[in-house]
Amino acid sequence: MTALAFVIGILIMIVGLAVSIALHEIGHLVPAKRFGVRVGQYMIGFGPTLFSRRRGETEYGVKALPIGGYISMAGMYPPPPEERDAAASGTRSGRAGGGFFATMVQDARAANADTMVDADDDRVFWRLPVWKRIVIMLGGPLMNLVLAIVLFAILFTGIGVQQASTTIASISECIAPAGSTQTECSASDPAAPAAEAGLRPGDRILAIDGSPVASFDEASAIIRDSPDRQLTFTIERDGRQSAVAVTPMLAERPATDAAGEATTEAVGFVGFSPTAEYVRQPVWAGPEAAIENVGAVAGVIVQLPVKLTDTAISLFTGSERDPDGPLSVVGVGRLAGEVAAIDAPVLNRVAGILGLLASLNIALFVFNLIPLLPLDGGHIVVALWDGIKRAWAKSFRRPPPGPVDATKLVPVTFVVVVLLIGMGAVLILADLVNPIQLL
Repeated sequence: MTALAFVIGILIMIVGLAVSIALHEIGHLVPAKRFGVRVGQYMIGFGPTLFSRRRGETEYGVKALPIGGYISMAGMYPPPPEERDAAASGTRSGRAGGGFFATMVQDARAANADTMVDADDDRVFWRLPVWKRIVIMLGGPLMNLVLAIVLFAILFTGIGVQQASTTIASISECIAPAGSTQTECSASDPAAPAAEAGLRPGDRILAIDGSPVASFDEASAIIRDSPDRQLTFTIERDGRQSAVAVTPMLAERPATDAAGEATTEAVGFVGFSPTAEYVRQPVWAGPEAAIENVGAVAGVIVQLPVKLTDTAISLFTGSERDPDGPLSVVGVGRLAGEVAAIDAPVLNRVAGILGLLASLNIALFVFNLIPLLPLDGGHIVVALWDGIKRAWAKSFRRPPPGPVDATKLVPVTFVVVVLLIGMGAVLILADLVNPIQLL
């Protein structure tokens, strides 16, 4: 049953990842079509096509590897000036010679030209105003952010956060000495006040000495400050309220001093532990959690070279990995399997997987905004640079400059892609050989 639950957890995460990718690409697709750009393909995944269907001018499909997706927009890049001049004069420009990177630039231009009808094609991405291009490229990451906020809202407001409640889970029969590891009471151990007073598991503490308590922390604070003083507990048992006299005894408990050293302190103690209950949070808890996660993931991205190096070292040394370090899709799937297979109520496991999916979408949001091609952030930077050039020329009453030719950045894009593939390989190997353990 545990193995089956593990597999189910992985499958749920794969489906969740596919949905996240699909929504990301819809975030690009919808504004692109609204702005009149011709979209040739909408694909979920990479590799061989498993299924596709053409509707209108767009082919919609699913590919074998759910590790990304894309839409193919016409004219992502403008034709170079010589090709535009050649098209205007009715001649053809020759293919430029050069080395490996020059060939890559020419191939990118040729592939881009295949998406356009002709040089005067006006249903192309590069002809759009700067703000429309930014809206299209921001649409994908923003969909992931919105999905993360929705998932966090379901998690925190719909399900709630587990907190220690005022309902008693268990009663200690005696009080062991501070620092003791014994598991059974001896004849010399004093009886615990809670047991002496007749408190039972399932009792809900409503008030102490007339002061209502809404959480275990509130009840615990009163008990800790009241050693050797009789307190009146108002409890609810089997739907009825009653009063129980409890006298906390003075006990030594582990503590930490101002210097961070382990010590003990004398506090009031009655000897019971609370149950954990889901407490629903305010509606703004979901957005707050999303914003906090954006900051945390951004911090990981900033330190990515260092964290990736540490991950590579742990791969070869077997040392424990940083639980806050980067993960591959394989690592996220393993964590989802572990969450689904833990010995816990179903609601706890559902909450855990929702949290993983929400965090995954935050990672997609932040990662795609890195200002490097071929990521969305790189296209946004190109559009902004185009807008800055035009604004600069206009402010000095100069002729408008030609569009930014992003195909010149193809060599840089190639290097980024190689680095991303290398990073993915290291993380996948690490998640297979030396995974981060949830428990």
